[in-house]
Amino acid sequence: MSSVFFYVTYTLCLCLGLLCVLFVSCWSSLWRGGFSWDGSSLQFNWHPVLMVSGLVVLYGYAALVYRVPLTWRQKKLPWKLVHAGLMLLALLLSILGLCAVFDFHRSFNIAHLYSLHSWVGICTVAMFAFQWSLGLAGFLFPFSPPGFRSTLKPVHIWVGKAILILSVTSCISGISEKLLFTLNGSTGEPYSSLPVEAKFANSLGLLIVAFGLVVFGILSKKKWRRPESDGEGVHLLLSEGSA
Repeated sequence: MSSVFFYVTYTLCLCLGLLCVLFVSCWSSLWRGGFSWDGSSLQFNWHPVLMVSGLVVLYGYAALVYRVPLTWRQKKLPWKLVHAGLMLLALLLSILGLCAVFDFHRSFNIAHLYSLHSWVGICTVAMFAFQWSLGLAGFLFPFSPPGFRSTLKPVHIWVGKAILILSVTSCISGISEKLLFTLNGSTGEPYSSLPVEAKFANSLGLLIVAFGLVVFGILSKKKWRRPESDGEGVHLLLSEGSA
């Protein structure tokens, strides 16, 4: 019964993640004009899509790799590589998303990192890069000392959870900031009148929050943690040692 409940919850998580990507892509396409890489506002549209897809959705999926019961009877090393690979892809998408917004700012002579959203976002990506590099050195390199691994593990766990919290916070604050700038600065309906675009983007924010909550729910369930086995060593998963 527990396994059935897991797969129901896991399917919900997968669907919420896909909806997040779909909603942010539709918002950028239908209301913001689409995509380009020419320094214009169309280049900025890559920023929310890449940050939501990488920093939230793909990051959350990667965090749950070890939770899938079908993987428990298999060797752990391949799944460590899958976890690390997904995290790396999420990090690269996030960095590309930062490149999109910084290049846009340069084209329009807009100051960088002037808002709380930008401060939280850049700190989150920096923590993510540090976390991935340290995790690679501590948990995948064969010459990593066991003492270093055991010391690193609680730090890895805490930072991993913090990154997911900050990722959700950064994305929902970015949605509000974008709506305030674009709707209140245009000739259309102001944000305060809650036009269709605002309703759609706010719904995206709720989906991101719901996705984050479901990921945390799965990670916090003790019965859904990969069972320890002799010689398995330290898990790479960001929350594996929270028991």
